[in-house]
Amino acid sequence: MMVSYRLYWTLWILSCFGQYLGQDLQIHEPPNKEEGDIVVFTLDNPPPSTSILITQWFFGTLLIITVASGVTTENPAYKDRASVNSNTLALTLLNLRHSDSGIYRLSVTTSAGETLTGETSLQVEKLSVSLIGPEEPLIEGESSANITSEGNGNITSVQWMKNNSSLSPSNSIIFSPDFRSVSISPVQRSDSGEYQCIYTNPFNSETATYSLIINYGPEGVSIKGQDVVDLGVRVSLSCSANSVPSASFRWMFNGTDTGVTTDTFTIDKTDFTHSGDYDCTAWNNVTNRSATQRHALLVKVSGGGLTTGAIVGIVIGVLVAVSGICGLIVYLIKTKKIPVLNKEQKGQGSGASQSRQEPDSHYEEMTNIQKTRGDGPVPVKKSQSAIYVNFGQNEYEN
Repeated sequence: MMVSYRLYWTLWILSCFGQYLGQDLQIHEPPNKEEGDIVVFTLDNPPPSTSILITQWFFGTLLIITVASGVTTENPAYKDRASVNSNTLALTLLNLRHSDSGIYRLSVTTSAGETLTGETSLQVEKLSVSLIGPEEPLIEGESSANITSEGNGNITSVQWMKNNSSLSPSNSIIFSPDFRSVSISPVQRSDSGEYQCIYTNPFNSETATYSLIINYGPEGVSIKGQDVVDLGVRVSLSCSANSVPSASFRWMFNGTDTGVTTDTFTIDKTDFTHSGDYDCTAWNNVTNRSATQRHALLVKVSGGGLTTGAIVGIVIGVLVAVSGICGLIVYLIKTKKIPVLNKEQKGQGSGASQSRQEPDSHYEEMTNIQKTRGDGPVPVKKSQSAIYVNFGQNEYEN
């Protein structure tokens, strides 16, 4: 009976005080905190302060603070941030940071030489921010965009930037009253870029980014390539356009679809049938817009052949030269610098020559007759067609 009484007494003592004789201390686990907050680690069953010689709080293996014989010693890393209640052994931490998240351990050395321990954990939410933007494609001049920020932690300021430059409000850019979101309406291609939202508190800052893409075009369609090429050569025509996203292309020749859907139209070996109009149509499958550009190609004879323009010029030059020569001839004729002879004039010329010869012979004959007869001088009358000689009563006519 005596043994039973002693056993019960021992068990009662152990139930009341046994938890301090080498058993772990029970420490409350605090709720999640934010940067800049305060946390107090409290014990469910603090031992009597009269039995405590040394109290030590650790963060992981790093000693935070020590209280021995009423003297407090703190780690310089926790200066002015950590304190211990000598009665309750509670640890208080100020200005929490995300790096304060982890395991905290308490070690107590009693006057009996025993060591009591306990541990808990702390989670300090890191300052965070994220951006949510429009999911549907944005078309220039038609769509509106809303970008909203979401985050955790102790937020003291919000700043918006675009492409690393401060974003300011305007007629088309409007911020919400709490500065947590921005609205752009209507969007323009200049609104494309990387948007940044920065959350800040006295201990940290976090940045989130969002890329905004504005679809537009196509516009400014152009075709690069030769206008005039030789017969039998290789020719490439290149088509380009300003467009987001990149445009697709279709080529037509003299109004007929060629089936070519790339940005380059290639002719391996030209012939005269390749001369004509080449149309390039650029298409944007997001904006559902298109634009067309035309390019004229002329295939000429290879080996230095003349173009149509050169041939026409030569023909005109020849015609002008011929006209000039004819005009000169007419001028010379009118100014009698070139004689004009016809058949009649040619015949009269021959007869006159003969007549001029015949009167000479007749004149010589008449002279001889005159000398024979002893008559006086015989008058002679000349004309272009006949010569008359009169002597006595007779008349001689030629």
